[in-house]
Amino acid sequence: MDEAAERMGEELRRRIIDLFGRSLAIREVDAGSCNGCEVEVNALTNAIHDIERFGMHIVASPRHADMLLVTGAVTRNMEHPLLKTYRAVPSPKMVVALGACAISGGPFGRSYAVVGPVDRFLPVDAYVPGCPPRPQAIIHGIMVALDRWEERSR
Repeated sequence: MDEAAERMGEELRRRIIDLFGRSLAIREVDAGSCNGCEVEVNALTNAIHDIERFGMHIVASPRHADMLLVTGAVTRNMEHPLLKTYRAVPSPKMVVALGACAISGGPFGRSYAVVGPVDRFLPVDAYVPGCPPRPQAIIHGIMVALDRWEERSR
């Protein structure tokens, strides 16, 4: 990881501890993606990026999450599970729309199977553009979501 990304990660770790007093728990939800964004989310946990050292954890249950990281345009089959997942996350909660498809529908947006971008269904705190976005962009998007969450909680 380059020096600038390392500094950004350390700043993020300090902010997470200041805001939560513990780690940030993230639940990733694939609402209908091509899996390109999931590959980049997985890269966040590899030895190069290792987001756990910055105080972030990917969790299996939305009941343990502080943030939803949503990928893909929302498909008809995933609309209801996405809403159920959002309701299962304890308040206060954050949502990050990850990738072009989650933001606008991307190349799949006009498909009969797609019902819309994430912000049509959930209040989105941060948008991370890209197809797929790089891990550094995802980390930056998480920082933006924390900024918005902090503003709301004042």
